[in-house]
Amino acid sequence: MSNTSQQFDQITAICRDIYVKKLKDYGASWRILRQTSVTDQIFIKANRIRSIETKGVNKVGDDIRGELIAVVNYSVIGLIQIELGETTCNDLDGKKAIELYDSYIQKAKELMEAKNHDYDEAWRLMRPQSYTDLILQKIHRTKQIEDNQGKTLISEGIDANYFDMINYAVFRLIKSEFGD
Repeated sequence: MSNTSQQFDQITAICRDIYVKKLKDYGASWRILRQTSVTDQIFIKANRIRSIETKGVNKVGDDIRGELIAVVNYSVIGLIQIELGETTCNDLDGKKAIELYDSYIQKAKELMEAKNHDYDEAWRLMRPQSYTDLILQKIHRTKQIEDNQGKTLISEGIDANYFDMINYAVFRLIKSEFGD
């Protein structure tokens, strides 16, 4: 599992680098997004991945790798939005935005390591398209929970789904970057 842990760190470092660069370009302008809008952003990215996989053609030029990185980063943004709540302005400085990002990536890694232990790295045997489908499933679950005003009867909440989206996207990136 130490290899997976190192690979997770390498992939999330790439995601973090893009997050930090976009933060410098735009600030935390995403702070104005409502929770449902963050979920829809992730949906757009995951749906595009599925479309490219299905059609076998990419006309825009942004590759699946970039969309998976966006799934990771928007999922972290979703977790930050849950913690900080909705606002109508950019009220988050860059340093705090990066601290929060790092904190949620660390929590995602801890969750991944716990599940990896129990599931014995079964994700390594999955097909690439399955990650896309699982991310889309988590998005649809999240949308349903949002439509239910965040209430669930027996299921995990929105945050758990965001963490799973992070980890599925990272798993797919690990397999793409490092192979099986």
